[in-house]
Amino acid sequence: MVELIENRNKLHTTAMGIERIKKNLQVETDDIVEWCRRRILQKDAKIERLGKNWYIIVDDCKITVNAYSYTIITAHKIK
Repeated sequence: MVELIENRNKLHTTAMGIERIKKNLQVETDDIVEWCRRRILQKDAKIERLGKNWYIIVDDCKITVNAYSYTIITAHKIK
């Protein structure tokens, strides 16, 4: 968990990732990476690393981040 927080400035995503996350979470923002970064840094965020990915559960959503490249892969609403 500390590793992800310390490397928060490395977080990024692809153009396809931006569209996927906006669609999945129904979020309208010009900076989806910053939106995710703010959620990840919340005190109540639950962060867990499983294999090659970090999984962050916060605000009724689950964000998936690659543990090596810090690419935000996807995010989904928790049902």
